[in-house]
Amino acid sequence: MKDFLQRILHKEEVPEKEPPQERQLLVLYRTYASLIGQEKLIIKAGKMGVLPLMQSERFEQRLLGLERLVFDDPTLKDAPPRQETPAALQDIENLLADMLAKKRVEDRIEKKVNEKMEERHQEYLRDIRLQVLRDEEGGETPAMRKKYEELEKMEERSVSKSVMSMLRPASFDEIVGQERALEALRSKLASPYPQHLILYGPPGVGKTTAARIALEEAKRLAYTPFSQDAPFVEVDGTTLRWDPRDITNPLVGSVHDPIYQGARRDLVDSGVPEPKPGLVTDAHGGILFIDEIGEMDIMLQSKLLKVLEDKRVYFESAYYDPNDPQVPPYVRKLFKDGAPADFILIGATTRDAEDIAPAIRSRCAEIYFEPLTPQHIQTIVINAASKLKVTLEEGVAELISEYTIEGRKAVNILADAHGVSLYRQDGGEGRISLEDVYRVAQVSRLTPYVSQKASATSEVGKVFGLGVAGYLGSVLEIEAMAFPAAEKGKGAMRFNDTAGSMAKDSVFNAAAVVRKLIGADLADFDLHINIVGGGRIDGPSAGVAITAALISAISGRAVRQSIAVTGEVSIQGRVKAVGGVFEKAYGAKQAGVQVMLIPKENAKDIPEGHLGLDIRPVETVSEALAILLEEKAAAPVV
Repeated sequence: MKDFLQRILHKEEVPEKEPPQERQLLVLYRTYASLIGQEKLIIKAGKMGVLPLMQSERFEQRLLGLERLVFDDPTLKDAPPRQETPAALQDIENLLADMLAKKRVEDRIEKKVNEKMEERHQEYLRDIRLQVLRDEEGGETPAMRKKYEELEKMEERSVSKSVMSMLRPASFDEIVGQERALEALRSKLASPYPQHLILYGPPGVGKTTAARIALEEAKRLAYTPFSQDAPFVEVDGTTLRWDPRDITNPLVGSVHDPIYQGARRDLVDSGVPEPKPGLVTDAHGGILFIDEIGEMDIMLQSKLLKVLEDKRVYFESAYYDPNDPQVPPYVRKLFKDGAPADFILIGATTRDAEDIAPAIRSRCAEIYFEPLTPQHIQTIVINAASKLKVTLEEGVAELISEYTIEGRKAVNILADAHGVSLYRQDGGEGRISLEDVYRVAQVSRLTPYVSQKASATSEVGKVFGLGVAGYLGSVLEIEAMAFPAAEKGKGAMRFNDTAGSMAKDSVFNAAAVVRKLIGADLADFDLHINIVGGGRIDGPSAGVAITAALISAISGRAVRQSIAVTGEVSIQGRVKAVGGVFEKAYGAKQAGVQVMLIPKENAKDIPEGHLGLDIRPVETVSEALAILLEEKAAAPVV
């Protein structure tokens, strides 16, 4: 006999010559299979141990298998005798008839339910359309129409153009002084696997513009995941405000519950909450740029981290009922699946890395933008003048570079000077003079950002140290005067109180080094050490400079004023590593310094010849003094 199970599943025509009871049994099996489905039949037969019975050669065994399935009773053990098979087949047939009738009723009810839901949905759409028509037509009065026309006319008028938008760089070639940062930005963003980024650096150096241009370049590359319509969503972290109850959250998104102001009227009437996707969803498939990300609320940063992990925003509301038929499909989908938020985060900040949440930093690559030098500012001014189609008197670019270290500020000064020149010339040839820049500086109360401190003339007791604040380095003028004490061993020492305890500790370390190198006991002198300008020194990096100033003041050996030095001094006379060497080089360059002494341990932290400086690593104070001090002494203090 052909496999009985295959005959059930394939539903081939039953031969006429087959015994009537065999034919009836096969038809009943097929009826049950069509009722519950062939897959469920096989699974159920396997669980109830019916498969061996179905494959049996004996008719009674196959009948017993059908009884177990139809009556859902795996405890049936004995097959009905041959003389009782007609009655058993009739019982099964009656039960199957009842099951088929019940299924038809359920299908009919299900069909009516679906039709009713579709009808409700269509009614909802009609209500929405009517509401839109009422909003567009029924709510407009003649007065409102007149105001709308006035508003349209106002849109056609404009009294100014944004200088910043006109002069903003359009390509990486126009961004000045950031070659290393731009290379890193390209490599991390224009990749099959772009990374989240944090851009550090002072204001006005091109962080935002670089991020926008980087996306445009990445969209042109076939191997990046960015499509041609990838969005660039920009937001200022200082202005992001949110409600702790999540009533409003422009960054991540929120839910407008029916009882709160701002929910749609049609949804309020039906008591349906409305999810409002935020900027992270707007940036899906592109870049979310957050300027001043370090200023964001810490709780909002935590919510952003959750989105970065899930690549999706999920909404919750006590008013949402998934079984409510009046819930629109898009609302139902947002509550069920969430809103997509797969984007690349680029944060920019002028703060130090330590001020950014560690959880944010751990998920982002970090890129540092460098401060701009006067030469960079001059290049920016010249490029901007070319775009403005104006000519510059000789020295204008150099003069503007004295008043700022920000590219954005330099462009603003140039634009202001251009306005002054047009007013002065009554709209003449558009030539900006030095006098125009001076007028802008006077009106805006601008002062030169840094003065030329270095010189070719050596001085006794004066050393240039180096400090750093944020991303900008600066030169510290450290002076020392020494006089013989009135009584040997009872000398006094005067030091700036504002300099801080770390600077005073450097003086104590320097005392041991001075005694070791030149045999002088500081207690035999009245000493006055001054940090010009009263600056506060938060670290030990002025140790070598203070030591050199003291030795110069006591020995009378002059200090070369074209050299600046940074480094902590140990009581053994060694120069120890310090932080911020890269930024300090910028301060040295601004002050006109030619030679910069750094700890040998920091030699790898800065490229050789950086900013055109002669950078010399030193290991001991003796090495530093050999470079700093003149050979011959003036009159030593005795």
